[in-house]
Amino acid sequence: MKKLVPLIFLLSTTSAMAVDSPITGQVQPKCSVWTETSGVYGHPLPYKLTTTPADGGVKASIRIDVAQADYYKAKFTHPNSFSSSPTLNDSVSWTGSTKVGQVSVAAMSAYEAAKVTYNNVTEFNLTLAGSTWFTVESTAQYGSTKSLPAGNYTALIVAECIAK
Repeated sequence: MKKLVPLIFLLSTTSAMAVDSPITGQVQPKCSVWTETSGVYGHPLPYKLTTTPADGGVKASIRIDVAQADYYKAKFTHPNSFSSSPTLNDSVSWTGSTKVGQVSVAAMSAYEAAKVTYNNVTEFNLTLAGSTWFTVESTAQYGSTKSLPAGNYTALIVAECIAK
């Protein structure tokens, strides 16, 4: 005959279990930036490159679409150096500007009068939902009496839509 042996189980009331359970999410942009027309430098004088149409250039056109009003600002930095060019042995003098062009809401044309400009930067407070096309101009003048060396020249505009 088999003898039964009692089993004893002890439950501890002092042990606990913890779990880190993440909550994730993804924020979709409510502001987007599009290059509508790339800028092109004309070469009207041996020492000068410019996007002015009368000098053979093409001004850049950049569109910013805003889905939610008054949460973003546009920031444009016009060039102050070449990202690629032939070797240059003298200084380059840069000028440029950014202006409001076409707008999808008439009241957006007020952005032009309210813009803030410093150094080679222009900022616009985007207070309305819709699309705004901005025109960016750039001019580079080489030295005082020197011709630009032959070759390809590229300069970059930085266009940003920044959450306020």
